[in-house]
Amino acid sequence: MPIFLALLVLLLNMSAFRGSKVLVSLFALELGAPQIMLGVIVALYSLCPMLLALYAGKLIDRFGVRWPLALGSLGMSLSLVLPGTLPSLHTLYLSALLLGLSHVFYNVSVQNLIGMLSSADTRTRNFSNLSLMIASGGFLGPLIAGFAIDTLGHAIGYLCITVLPAISTVIMFSARRGLAALSGGKAKNSEAGGYAVGLLSNPPLRRTLITSGIILTAIDLFQFYMPIYGHAIGLSASAIGMVLAMFAAAAFIVRTILPQIVARFGEEQVLIGSIFIAAGTYLLFPLVERGILLGAIAFLLGLGTGCGQPLTLMMIYARAPEGRSGEALGLRMTINNLTHIVVPLFFGAVGTAFGVAPVFIANAAMLGAGGLLSRRR
Repeated sequence: MPIFLALLVLLLNMSAFRGSKVLVSLFALELGAPQIMLGVIVALYSLCPMLLALYAGKLIDRFGVRWPLALGSLGMSLSLVLPGTLPSLHTLYLSALLLGLSHVFYNVSVQNLIGMLSSADTRTRNFSNLSLMIASGGFLGPLIAGFAIDTLGHAIGYLCITVLPAISTVIMFSARRGLAALSGGKAKNSEAGGYAVGLLSNPPLRRTLITSGIILTAIDLFQFYMPIYGHAIGLSASAIGMVLAMFAAAAFIVRTILPQIVARFGEEQVLIGSIFIAAGTYLLFPLVERGILLGAIAFLLGLGTGCGQPLTLMMIYARAPEGRSGEALGLRMTINNLTHIVVPLFFGAVGTAFGVAPVFIANAAMLGAGGLLSRRR
């Protein structure tokens, strides 16, 4: 399978996934959900990835990426149709759960596929391109969702973004012959029978996994709570979408020069620096209520966190034992989504009791603590 098709599928699916998070936040508010229930919805996105990512990684190592990619894209399409045709809070809960289930299989698969299609010389470039597609999806998804809400409404907005994973599904089933050549099997003759906890015995890998969880949680919370904050201060859905798009645009820009930054400063130093930059910008959000200034701060945050995803993916894939790259990437997703479940529930309670501003401040504190932890050897 050509690598550009894998990247295109990732772009389409990630645009829909990121757009759904804007839709679900604003649709839930429209339907009268309190902030604590928004925290529950955030957690439901992460429940299946937390429980199944490690298992999905082992399956991918053993049997290949063909069916997880195709069925994950199909499942995402069906998950997005539900709120568009049966709008209710209960449907939003079910949609979030099923989106998480679909996401875990296609996401671990496409990450592993990029590694399989790469050589040692092209791995950094290819994972940087992967991260650029993630950033592009983060830009396009919220933008499409925001304008769809303002012009067509929340339910039709869901149906609009359903088109994106539907295209991915067609691509995956059409390309199945090419994917068949990338079957699994390495895990049968490797350490894949070992316990996943054994992967944590490698200190550099362990630090990377923890750092990945912190950065991804910070990104996720921004994408959920920025719409809530924008709604509270009277921004339109289009303005909120533009703020989120500025964040994604910055992530895209910084990832285009990431190989040069890493060559100069080293992977771990760039990763640590990005955490501290993100922590500092989070402290600024509660002080600003103008859309233009929020967009500028979101741009700075995107520059800080934009390095995190590609760096952790490269480092985890490179440091995983032979034949266990899918398992290591699955463990990464498990850790990420464990924090995605615990932290949103906590922050949802904080937001209900004290407002949105303390959520941003607490997130800054979490990032600062993560930066200090990452500096340990």
